[in-house]
Amino acid sequence: MDGTSIGQAIRSGTAFLAGTVDMDWDRPIPEMTWSVREVVAHVGDTLLWYATDLAGGPRELSTMDLRVRPTEDPARLIDTLTVFGSVLAHVVDGVTPGQRGFHPDGAADSTGFAAMGCDEILVHTADAARGLGLDYEPSEVLSRAVVRRLFPWAPPDEDPWASLLWANGRIALPGRPRQVGWHRHSAPLGESPAP
Repeated sequence: MDGTSIGQAIRSGTAFLAGTVDMDWDRPIPEMTWSVREVVAHVGDTLLWYATDLAGGPRELSTMDLRVRPTEDPARLIDTLTVFGSVLAHVVDGVTPGQRGFHPDGAADSTGFAAMGCDEILVHTADAARGLGLDYEPSEVLSRAVVRRLFPWAPPDEDPWASLLWANGRIALPGRPRQVGWHRHSAPLGESPAP
C-alpha cells in the first residue's frame, strides 16, 4: 500500500461524509464514547500522527500535543481529513524504502502506515455512518488490501469489508466472535504477526 491507497480511502470517506454535513454530527455513535464529530476529528488526529511517526523514525515522538478541534463545522473537519490524508500520503511516498516509524503495535514501514491510515479512514467513516443511522461500504479492492496488509490472520473466505470490520472489533462473523483487544500487524509482512 502507498500514498495512492490513502488518497482512495480519503476520497471514499470524505465523499460519504460530505453528504451528511447537514445532519446532527453531535449524535453519539452506538457502542462508542464518541460522537460523529469526535470520531471524524480523531481520524484527522491519527493521520497527522502517522505522518510524524513515520517521518520521525522508530522512537516515539511525544514532544507535541496534537488534537483536531471536534467543535469545528463538519465541512471544515472534512477539509482537515483531506489535507492530513495528503500529508500522510506524501510522507509515505517520500521516505526512504524500508524506513520504519514508531507505532504501539510494532515499528511500521511505509506500507504499514499507509494501510493503518486507510484502516482509520474506512472503519471510522463506517462508525460515523452508524452514528447517523446510515450505511457506508468502501470498495472491495481497498478493503481487501487493508485486511491483507494489517490483519493477515483474518479469514480469507469472507467478504473483505466484513473481514475488515471483524478485524477491527466491530462485528462478529459466522463462527468467529467479535474481536476484543484486537491489534494490527503494522510491521512489514515478512515479520511474524502476533494474532
